[in-house]
Amino acid sequence: MLLQQAQDVERKVIAILRILSQSSEPLGARVISHQLKNHGVELTERAVRYHLKLMDERGFTENMGRDGRIITRLGLEELESALVGDKVSFVASKTELMAYQTELDIDKRQGKVPVNISFFPEKQFEKAVEAMRRVFQAGICVSELVAVAHQGENLGGVTIPQGKIGLATVCSVIINGALLKAGIPVEYKFGGILQIKNRKPLRFVELILYSGSSLNPAELYIASKMTSVGQAARKGEGRILANFREIPAMCQPAAEKVVARLREVNLDGLLMMGGVSKPLCGVPVELNKVGMILVGGLNPVAAVVESGIEAENHAMSTVMDYQEMIRFRDL
Repeated sequence: MLLQQAQDVERKVIAILRILSQSSEPLGARVISHQLKNHGVELTERAVRYHLKLMDERGFTENMGRDGRIITRLGLEELESALVGDKVSFVASKTELMAYQTELDIDKRQGKVPVNISFFPEKQFEKAVEAMRRVFQAGICVSELVAVAHQGENLGGVTIPQGKIGLATVCSVIINGALLKAGIPVEYKFGGILQIKNRKPLRFVELILYSGSSLNPAELYIASKMTSVGQAARKGEGRILANFREIPAMCQPAAEKVVARLREVNLDGLLMMGGVSKPLCGVPVELNKVGMILVGGLNPVAAVVESGIEAENHAMSTVMDYQEMIRFRDL
C-alpha cells in the first residue's frame, strides 16, 4: 500500500514537471491544476501547492514569487529519467488524446486541429522556409496550412523561446480525429520511414511500434537523420516519414468519405488505403482490417534538418484554431 501511494505521488510530480517543462514562463498552481486535467490528473490548487513545496525542497522547481514556479535543471533531469515504465506506450496515449481534442467543423471551416511545433533559430528561418518549399509543393505533408510565431508569442498555447521562430504544421492525427468523430475506430500501429520510388510509396524500411515506445518515432528519425525527404521532393525517390493505421474493413467506405471531406478544407495526409486483410507496403494487416498509410506532418521540417539547419521538434504538440493558420505559400 505504501509503495502504491509513493508511486502515485511520483506520477503527480512528474506530471507537474512535464507541464512546467513545456512553458518558458513561471506557472502558478491554478494554471498547473487546470493543465493537469489534460494529463488525466485531478489535483486541486491547494494540492498542487503542496506538491510544489515538496518539489522546491527536492530542487526540482524554483519559486519565482507571485509569478509561480519554473523547472530547474535537476527537475529536467528527473523528468527525463523517472518512471520509464510509465513512458512506454506514451506516444499511443498522446495520439488518442490529440484525436479526442480535434474539433473541426468542416462546413464552417473552424475548430481545433492537431499540430506539431518546431523551433528554428531566428537568423536561419528564411533558409528553413526555402528548404521546406519544395516539400510542400510536392505534397509530402498533411496540409500546406501552417502558423508562425516569434519569440514570446504563442502557438496553440506553446510559448516560443528567445531567439527562435516557431512553426506549426498540421499533424496526421487530424485524420484520426475526424474518423473518431465519425464513429470509426482506428488502431494506432507504427510510425515509420517509407521508401518512395517514382513518386509512389514502395515499402517501409523502418518501423517503431507506438504501443511499445516512450519516444515519438518522427522526432527520433529526424534527430537521427534517417530521412531523405528533400531528395524525395526533388527526384521522386527517397525516404519520408509515414504512419500506419488500421480500421475495420466494414468502415472503409465511410472512412473514404471522411478523408474526401477533409480534402475540401486543405487537410489530407492519406497516402494509401489497402485492401481487406492485405499487406500494405510490406506491413501485414490483421484479419478483416484495412491498412492506411498517412504521411508524417513533420516531413517539411525533416528536409530542413537534412539541409544542415537546426530544429527542435515537438510532434503532436498541441491543438490550435484552424482559422489561425495560413497557406505556406503566403509566408
